[in-house]
Order: sequence, then C-alpha cells, then structure tokens
Amino acid sequence: MTQSSQMPGGPELDHTDLTVGGMTCDHCVRAVTQALKGVLGVKEASVDLSSGLARVRGEADPQALLDAVKEEGYTAALRE
Repeated sequence: MTQSSQMPGGPELDHTDLTVGGMTCDHCVRAVTQALKGVLGVKEASVDLSSGLARVRGEADPQALLDAVKEEGYTAALRE
C-alpha cells in the first residue's frame, strides 16, 4: 500500500509498507534495508526485526521492492 505522509521539516513523500518474513537477526535487517535502498526511487528505508515491518519512503515501484527483498532470500508482501 502506498500512502502520502509529511515528514517533519521535509517534503511530502509517498511510503510503502511491507511485511518481511524470514529475518532472524540484525544482519538480516541490514541485508533487507540495503536491498530496499538499492531500488530506483527509494529515498529512505527502515526495517524492524521484531514486527517484520519495512517502511520505504519515495516513489519506488512496489513490485520492485518485493522483488528486491525476495532476491535476498526473504519473503515479502505489501502491507494493507
């Protein structure tokens, strides 16, 4: 799901939330974060291990985000 939000002190950016499965440690979080940051249009990416939530800000193609996570060996789904 892509939504718009206002970041403090910054321009309005779209964001996409993903549910990521298969992460077990900080290394996993770093791998998923770097994969997401490598997708065209991503301005910012944050990944939370305990909730399995990844939030990406920018105008990236949601399917490209899913593919990037899956290429790292994790499961991913758009979060409603």
